[in-house]
Amino acid sequence: MKFKFYISLIGLLTITSVMAADTKSKTEFDGVASFDRTVYDFGDILISQGPVSCKFHVTNISQKPIVIFNVVSSCGCTEVKWTREPVLPGKKGEITATYSNDEGIAAPFDKTLTVYISEVKKPVILRLRGVSHKKKLALEEVYGTRFGDFAFKDPDIKCGNLEQGLQKSGEITVANLGNGSIKVGFKNVSPGMTLSVRPNPIPARSTAKVSFTITASRDRWGRNYYYATPTVNGRTFKAVVTKTGEQLPDSERGALNAQDINRNLGNGKEEIGIWAFTKENFSLWTPAQIDSASEPLFQNSNCSFGKIKKGKTIDAVFKASNLGKSPFVVYKVDSDYPLTSNYVVPEIAPGGKADYRFRMDTSELPVGEAVVILTLTTNSPLRPLVDLYFAGFVIE
Repeated sequence: MKFKFYISLIGLLTITSVMAADTKSKTEFDGVASFDRTVYDFGDILISQGPVSCKFHVTNISQKPIVIFNVVSSCGCTEVKWTREPVLPGKKGEITATYSNDEGIAAPFDKTLTVYISEVKKPVILRLRGVSHKKKLALEEVYGTRFGDFAFKDPDIKCGNLEQGLQKSGEITVANLGNGSIKVGFKNVSPGMTLSVRPNPIPARSTAKVSFTITASRDRWGRNYYYATPTVNGRTFKAVVTKTGEQLPDSERGALNAQDINRNLGNGKEEIGIWAFTKENFSLWTPAQIDSASEPLFQNSNCSFGKIKKGKTIDAVFKASNLGKSPFVVYKVDSDYPLTSNYVVPEIAPGGKADYRFRMDTSELPVGEAVVILTLTTNSPLRPLVDLYFAGFVIE
């Protein structure tokens, strides 16, 4: 069986987002349109409920009328209606989405709406998400990681892609499993992240929302975790994982089990972790900057190690050149396998060449076919992310 320690960058989807530049929120786009939200979370619903609907409101914050040209759903299971007439300055339009909730399986869903609006340069992505169940579940069955009476579905939370100069926000549902209300707080919060809970206190045997916002920093590139220690009525607790069946599958989470991908999280740990993948914001670059940017060319992107005995070390060399007009810089190297090291990633001058060198210890790879991915976050508008691969077959 093929095994992949694989974090798909395509799978790094947003939960919702907020822009920091000029203190404008990411629900505001190009100074033209402002949405009341970009994500609607239905939470836990029953298949027997049938279709569920939600609305997104968009305000024209420009000085001239705008038009919602089109709204495209990612799935035939989602019906969309929207305001067809022009939206005047200061007025609101509306997008209504109805999820059929008839896919027949108890599972998380995450549907996107791609919205095209006049004068907005890029399509706006809206999301509908939730979890369908065949029968009503006890809170303990849904929220399987608890800190005292305060419980999460998963302590490993994704924020998604984050561009420099911006912020990103998200919201998750949590639960109070106790028979009395609890006051929730967070301590030891990583710089660049804020969290809030509503309602707070959380009534007994009920759910609440935790909202978070992460601000990009040029000190952090690629995949980064932001941590916080929950407190319940002023006390801290070590996590107790009682059930993992309600966690999102890998295809939805874009990550492996929390304890596999991040050993700081999970059973016996005190923290939750929210991860974001930060890259350069080329939309802020001028045409002249884009024209004079770096342009990397990799002679090889794959290191095939054939059959190798488990525990052996592999050294890989990837040859690259820079066809652009500015130096090519790798801001960060991320690996989806922990035992990679000895990163040598020199800056490449215009017209220059260099070897990028990496080492991998195979002692934690499973026996069988394996693919390990190294992701380079770069300063190139043409190749902002570069994936390099170790691939082969591990034997005992």
